Amino acid sequence: MRTEVSIGVPGAVGPEAVRVLAPRIEAAGFAGLWLNDGSAEDPLLGLAAAAEVTTRLRLATGVVPVDRRPPPELFADLQRSGVPEARLTLGIGSGRLRHGAVDAVASAVGWLREMTSVAVVVGALGPRMRRMGAEQSDGLLLSWLTPDVAAAQAAEARAQGEPSQGEQPRISLYARAIVDEAARPMLEREAAQYASYPAYAANFTRLGIAAIDTTLPRAGGDLAAGVAAYDSVDELVLRAITPTGSLDELLAFVDRASALLE
Repeated sequence: MRTEVSIGVPGAVGPEAVRVLAPRIEAAGFAGLWLNDGSAEDPLLGLAAAAEVTTRLRLATGVVPVDRRPPPELFADLQRSGVPEARLTLGIGSGRLRHGAVDAVASAVGWLREMTSVAVVVGALGPRMRRMGAEQSDGLLLSWLTPDVAAAQAAEARAQGEPSQGEQPRISLYARAIVDEAARPMLEREAAQYASYPAYAANFTRLGIAAIDTTLPRAGGDLAAGVAAYDSVDELVLRAITPTGSLDELLAFVDRASALLE
């Protein structure tokens, strides 16, 4: 299996920046562009801008919380955005829900798959959410995993999903990455931030891994070798971490990552 490599950036960069960034990502040969959902910018608007200036790039959200944007609202936003459904992967997750999270996401998956033709994938940490996503959605969006843990979770999901869907779920994985050592403090800060969140902290403890050990590349390591280690997933999303997150730095990230992976 050949793992596709995509680029992930914050949705907060906005549609105008995405309009510049997306053609560079496509020209560099990456499979897709993933935009994080956030309160500042709607990723669907950014993806709509990307669709206007690209032809083949997969467009994806990672992930929209269903507690903040219920399916009917998300569906209406999708219709208004004009993002081509054939190119869109809609990542959804539980957000801040702590009770009934799996049922809420499962309901959203069913509703969206009935109303649209977009691929719907589930952002999942725990085993119950992963199982539901494997059985009921088009795939999973995993994150903050070492290669060995990613391989185990991907194999588990494919075994769970194949009988009910007639085909295996697509497994995508977010990996925070840098191409410039000047960005390493930001990478370490992001890893420490996620390790402080209770749900993620519990997951890291359960898996016996540290957040920083899931990032690319490790200090003194090689990005290409790090990417190759994730050959168990269908798509590896390099979540670009740069010193300041500026558009120029993101463009440089795309160019440098492309060169390092050739």
